[in-house]
Amino acid sequence: MEDTNKKHWENVYETKNPDQVSWTQEKPQTSLDFIHSFGLGKDARIIDIGGGDSNLVDFLLDEGYRNISVLDISSKALKRARARLGSKADKVTWINSDITAFEPRETYDIWHDRAAFHFLTTPEQVSQYIKIAGKSVIGFMILGTFSKNGPAKCSGLDIQQYDDKSLSAKFESDFEKIKCLTEDHTTPFGTVQNFLFCSFKKFKR
Repeated sequence: MEDTNKKHWENVYETKNPDQVSWTQEKPQTSLDFIHSFGLGKDARIIDIGGGDSNLVDFLLDEGYRNISVLDISSKALKRARARLGSKADKVTWINSDITAFEPRETYDIWHDRAAFHFLTTPEQVSQYIKIAGKSVIGFMILGTFSKNGPAKCSGLDIQQYDDKSLSAKFESDFEKIKCLTEDHTTPFGTVQNFLFCSFKKFKR
């Protein structure tokens, strides 16, 4: 399964430009707003799960954040992001991994994911994700998924839709929900996708 997923995403980033994929955002304002809401300093350890060639890392670097990691299953996506950032790319930790096979070497103050979780469609994949996040997050988590009013597929793949209640329930053993909101994302080709964003705080043990 992991090899199949990797081949799919390598092909996507090999054959499509940012203006040809639905998830591209010029400025990821909602994600930035959530990150700012936690009130952490510029040394906060932030990881963007399924970051691909998202622009989030650009804005975080411009704001002065110093401990940023970007994880993606596609090496081509990470290569594109690094090329775009130029010399700034050296300030980022790039991790080429399937999230369900990720073995973190550090803990994170902020875990951000607008791209990966809703592609996990089996109980085993979801359980593994929850386990990894619970182990490696010591501060906050931001999850953006397709809502119940969003698409049932993305990039030709089935996805899992969520609402406030069902998403919060997945993480209730390790995280307390802070806030959820829905947002319409307009794709580069003019269609509208409804997203659910939720922020969570790790329970203190």
